[in-house]
Amino acid sequence: MAFDPSVHLPDDLLERIRSRAPQVDADNVFPEADLADLTAAGYLSILVPAALGGAGLGLAEASVLQQRLATAAPATALAVNMHLVWTGVAKVMADRGDDALRFVQEGAVSGEVFAFGISEAGNDLVLFGSDTDAAPRADGSYAFTGTKIFTSLAPVWTQLGLHGLDTSDPAQPRLVYAFVPRTGAIVTRDDWDTVGMRGTQSRTTELHGAVAPADRVVRRLAPGPNPDPLVFGIFSVFELLLASVYTGVARRALDLAVQTARTRTSKKTGRAYSQDPDIRWRVADMALAYDALPVQVEQLARDVDERADHGAMWFPRLSAVKHRAVTTAKQVVDEAMLVAGGSSYFTRNELSRLYRDVLAGMFHPSDPESVHSAVATAWLGPLDG
Repeated sequence: MAFDPSVHLPDDLLERIRSRAPQVDADNVFPEADLADLTAAGYLSILVPAALGGAGLGLAEASVLQQRLATAAPATALAVNMHLVWTGVAKVMADRGDDALRFVQEGAVSGEVFAFGISEAGNDLVLFGSDTDAAPRADGSYAFTGTKIFTSLAPVWTQLGLHGLDTSDPAQPRLVYAFVPRTGAIVTRDDWDTVGMRGTQSRTTELHGAVAPADRVVRRLAPGPNPDPLVFGIFSVFELLLASVYTGVARRALDLAVQTARTRTSKKTGRAYSQDPDIRWRVADMALAYDALPVQVEQLARDVDERADHGAMWFPRLSAVKHRAVTTAKQVVDEAMLVAGGSSYFTRNELSRLYRDVLAGMFHPSDPESVHSAVATAWLGPLDG
């Protein structure tokens, strides 16, 4: 039976979320009502196995749902993405025989909201290094001190998945991956005043000795690239769900362009703009660009679900699909603005919000430089020396 996304994200729920998106953006607030509705619909546990109380979906199905959600409210989709990343990582690991994140799956079902605390200012190592100090304690717990940026879901998360560097043994530093609850040792700055994706409220997070209990310390890994299932899970799910959100943005821009072309009338010809050869070419160009995205994202997501072996090509392919989704979405939104004409320049126009929202894609890992470096190495080999 074909997957029906409306079962998990019904049309009426989608339209409620769509109707709230303009005000969320204008007020620069977190979409509390969206989260409440999605939680009530069981959306935060779509990637949790049915045996644990979730929907039991795979990453491929979650990708379709995130594309659908992004057509209504890109910022809501991007915020929820960061929770779904952790439930997706838990699934990837469990599928490969590792239940270290079982507590994430159980937490998602019981109402926990997980946030993603990896990004740090100036840290282009991303998963492979950290400027946050992870200090070991006698009971096996860790105290984290440092600053994380772009912490989506900042006003509402209950558990923050993060990493830090344990240098207690200088000869063998270790990257520590763990989860900390929201306590007084964590300060969330109210500093999210951005061009777009305003509803994510991805504020800066200060860690002042925030403690991850021993049973929430998931990994201690050597810094640098690592084949550990946790690292693969984070990278694969993060890139694919990001690609899904921006694919949804591209689809919405294309739909709005088609709608506008059919309703605008040329004073010169008296005919709808949909009959103008130049407009038709532009819409066709948008559709040609968009059409490639859903199938590419679906195939890679299905490969993760089915444990396909891409070997050394996994990381280049995952980073490439995210990069391609973002650049294509930006291209499609640019073209949609031109189809819609000057009215799209006003902030009240949905396209103007998509135009601002799509810009955020370039700032998510992997950035264009990293993508091109990884792909060049995959095809040409490493640089000499």
